[in-house]
Amino acid sequence: MNDLVVGEDGALPLPWLAEPLAQALRTHRGHALLVHGAPGVGALAFGLVLAQAWLCEGQGEAAPARALRPCGRCGSCRLIHSHLHPDLTVLLPETLRRDHGWPLPDDKTDGEDSKRKPSRQIRIDEVRLLIERSTRTSARGQGKAALLHPAEVLNLQSANALLKTLEEPAAGTRLLLTTSDPATLLPTVRSRCQLLRLPAPPEAVALPWLQAQGVADAAEARLLLAACSGRPLDVLALVQAGVNARAWAALPAAVAAGQASALSGWPIPRVVDALQKLCHDAMARASGAAPHYFPAEAWAHRAALPALPAMPALAAWAAELRRVARHADHPWSEALLIESLVNGGAQALSAPAGPGNGSRAASAPAR
Repeated sequence: MNDLVVGEDGALPLPWLAEPLAQALRTHRGHALLVHGAPGVGALAFGLVLAQAWLCEGQGEAAPARALRPCGRCGSCRLIHSHLHPDLTVLLPETLRRDHGWPLPDDKTDGEDSKRKPSRQIRIDEVRLLIERSTRTSARGQGKAALLHPAEVLNLQSANALLKTLEEPAAGTRLLLTTSDPATLLPTVRSRCQLLRLPAPPEAVALPWLQAQGVADAAEARLLLAACSGRPLDVLALVQAGVNARAWAALPAAVAAGQASALSGWPIPRVVDALQKLCHDAMARASGAAPHYFPAEAWAHRAALPALPAMPALAAWAAELRRVARHADHPWSEALLIESLVNGGAQALSAPAGPGNGSRAASAPAR
């Protein structure tokens, strides 16, 4: 994906955004919109394209439906493509601003300040900049737009500072927030926004896109889509990190055997995510259900995987994984942490089932 907005060819950055974009342009008329989309579905691209459509100057009155996407060719669209539109404010945490090239005026790119660890929050001074820019007169006469992504990284002070603008923005200003979990936002923020859900794309759309991105084998793409809950951008990130379908399918047996080397070189958040999914599937099997994230064949190696792991041991492992996930920014010794988590998984997967544990699974077919 080369860019996050519509370019001169008029193509959307992600093909599955067409329907929710059309829905938003047809039905949402409020000044504040909250987009609920899981990570890996493209909420940032959706937010930018929707803001681009709001500010687009190429949709004349004769255009049907005031059209279902921005034109990509007008002066406004060109400015957004260059990240220079005076009427668009994009608030991202500093980590994402650096990744995507959407700097704020006070960002430092050299000197001592550039060497500090970038913030993962949207801070109050950044929200104040948005508020100040929203009070200016529109430079191009199409109104003003502001995007905050993801809204859950607003800290308490910045979220509270945003409330009055969310409730009564300056004339002609529309605000767009994205979130992967609305429950993490302040109720006072949620209540001031209309909600729009951004679903994962259907497999028939996701598979061709993944193949166009270099995941040439449809079977591999399908397996990795299941591993990522149908989220194509997460699949692409896995592939770019060197994780193919074979490596993913081998994880259950490797963890059951205590082989931490199977995760060597993976960043800690990716390790924890993979192990949480493995633990989920093991608990599903212990309850007599089918695995969700790993293919059934990955659980068929009886020499490495017990047929009926103990639920209490798996629950304890899941709790430890949640604890580590909450402290992803801690300066862990990666090798030692991975070894510890894999050893915990090996013990949980080899624990004998207690009385009453998995009675349904005992009669379930082997997976």
